[in-house]
Amino acid sequence: MTTTDALRLDKVSIGHLEDVTLAVAPGEIVCLSGPSGSGKSRLLRAIADLEPHDGDIWLGDRAQSQLPGHEWRGLVMLVPAESQWWAPSVGEHARPISQEDLAALGFDRETLDWQVGRLSSGEKQRLALLRALSFSPCALLLDEPTANLDDTATQRCESWLLERARQLSLPVLWVAHDSRQIEHVANRHYRIEGSRLKEVR
Repeated sequence: MTTTDALRLDKVSIGHLEDVTLAVAPGEIVCLSGPSGSGKSRLLRAIADLEPHDGDIWLGDRAQSQLPGHEWRGLVMLVPAESQWWAPSVGEHARPISQEDLAALGFDRETLDWQVGRLSSGEKQRLALLRALSFSPCALLLDEPTANLDDTATQRCESWLLERARQLSLPVLWVAHDSRQIEHVANRHYRIEGSRLKEVR
C-alpha cells in the first residue's frame, strides 16, 4: 500500500511548544531534535491524537479532528521509545510480516513464535518497527527508534526504514539525537529551541 498524502501541522501548540506549522511530504523523512524535556515526544503524541492540543493536523484531506482516535492512529502510527506488548507471543501483535522484512532487521520466521518475555530491549525496538509497518500506516511517527541498538542493528534499521519510506511513500517524522543519524536519514531537520521549531541548515 502506498500513499500520496502529506502529513500537515497547522499552528499546533502543546505544552510550551507554540504554533508548530510543518508539512512532511510522502516519502520524506523529517528529523526532530532538541534538549531533553523540550517537547519532542509530546509533539509526536499530539500528532498521534494521544494528547490534547491546539491547532489542526491533517493527513491529505483527512483532519485528525474529524476521525475517531483509533482510526487516526491506524493511519498515522506512532512507534514510541518504549513499545507496549500485551499478548504472550510476538506474532500475536502484528499482521503478517514478510520474510524479507524480518531478515532485514535480523530475524527469521521463528521469531514470530517467540515469547515476549524473552525479548531484549533492542529486539523489542526492532520488532515494534516491523509491527507498525505490518498494519500499513499512511504516515509514521518514530520516537528514537534506534536508541537501544548497537551500531550494526542501527544501520540495518536506518537502511530498512529509508527503503520502506521511499517505497511506500510514507511521510515520516523521526525524533533523533545522533547528528550522524540525522545526516544520514533526514531530508530536513528541525530543532526545538524554546517554544518554536527552527530548521537546521
